[in-house]
Amino acid sequence: MADNVETDLLVLGGGPGGYAAAFLAADRGLKVTMVDATAKPGGVCLHCGCIPSKALLHAARIITETRDAASWGLKFAPPQIDLNTLRARKDKIIDTLASHLLKLCKDRQVTWINSRGTFEDANTLALASGGKVRFKNAIIATGSSPTKIPVFDIPSPRVMDSTAALKLESTPATLLVIGGGYIGLEMGTVYAAIGSKVTVVELTGSLLPGVDPELVRPLAARLQNQFQKIHLNTKVTKLEEVSNGIRVLMDGQDMNEPPTTYERVLVAVGRRPNSLNLGLEKIGVQYDSKSKFITVDEHRRTSVPHIYAIGDVAGEPMLAHKATHEGKLAVQVILGEAAVWDPRCIPAVVFTDPEIAWAGLMENEAKRLKREVSVARFSWAASGRAMTLGRTDGITKLIVDPETDRLLGVGLCGPGAGELIAEGVVAIEMGATSRDVALSIHPHPTLTETISEAAETLHGLSSHIYKVRRQK
Repeated sequence: MADNVETDLLVLGGGPGGYAAAFLAADRGLKVTMVDATAKPGGVCLHCGCIPSKALLHAARIITETRDAASWGLKFAPPQIDLNTLRARKDKIIDTLASHLLKLCKDRQVTWINSRGTFEDANTLALASGGKVRFKNAIIATGSSPTKIPVFDIPSPRVMDSTAALKLESTPATLLVIGGGYIGLEMGTVYAAIGSKVTVVELTGSLLPGVDPELVRPLAARLQNQFQKIHLNTKVTKLEEVSNGIRVLMDGQDMNEPPTTYERVLVAVGRRPNSLNLGLEKIGVQYDSKSKFITVDEHRRTSVPHIYAIGDVAGEPMLAHKATHEGKLAVQVILGEAAVWDPRCIPAVVFTDPEIAWAGLMENEAKRLKREVSVARFSWAASGRAMTLGRTDGITKLIVDPETDRLLGVGLCGPGAGELIAEGVVAIEMGATSRDVALSIHPHPTLTETISEAAETLHGLSSHIYKVRRQK
């Protein structure tokens, strides 16, 4: 493309935040141009993140359920896994959604440009494919990429990042996952289900560092059976390619094992914002020198007033739904509407089995802040619905302000936690109290009841949790 384009709004990046911003701006009458290096919109989330990983996790759950069914007297033959078909199904889901987004660009008359772009000046983007985009306002939504650690960065296809792991090129007999965060555990779950012997090594003393330990506990117990080994407080010091795999040296407590060779290694140690090589220094857009996150205000404005930044490139948490919300907010600000970034909570979900989901203030964070809170717990062992599912290992937690009874946080661990957390988000955003939740009639028998029953424990209303009365 050699022609120059004039536009009201340039959106650099076509992920969940970028296309949400572009579509809203077009709906409101702006002339919009969206630029992205990928052939179709969707960003990392659609092409090599959220969507393909959840498709594969769905397949993993089916495999696991056929094995777990034996305890119900239902016996299935071991699954025959056709990787080509599984991979094709995953790829079809991605292409269907991406093609629909491309059609929505056309329907909304959003100009889609498949190219890399760098800022030439504060109102011009130079395209690698040729030509330039002149804009009045711009939104930077360039997302993030897997973090690269020099010691792990060896030129071998046997060492994968999350993008390579999602291609599902083979079923390695042995897989080492470096990093016990959500990406490592989700991908480890997939590979374990299709037949790999998975080992996880985590530098800290817990899986999912930073997540409420009580929510992690049921997942950690289940993964002990699904994974070959889990090494905590352990550091990988060296990777070396040998004839039959990757030879790995580890250093950690209780590490008495000699160097081990794995057929494949997955490096899942976090993500970094795509803020470099965009020409930001040239136009005066500031970013943090350490984290590389672009600095933004409560309107998502950068240090250049008519340029905004959203999503992973603009700070934690690096979540697609946060980017979407920010993208729409930035457009509202550009249009002169009253809008400010002030969410009471941003939900997060780990799509393992069991799932973990939380929103708002959690107990471990409250302890760190030395904030007094009331904590309500409801074990899924007391849930009739959980028992009918054969999954009584879950837990629901509510974090409540002891003075106002206002709901501050909700956490869940169990199947479907990612769907259940939405009720907690709405309750926190609406300023609901735990009594409001307790007195809201929930359907029976469902897992949603665990939320209301947790609230009931704070008000002496619980039928299924008995607390001994203190003698006066």
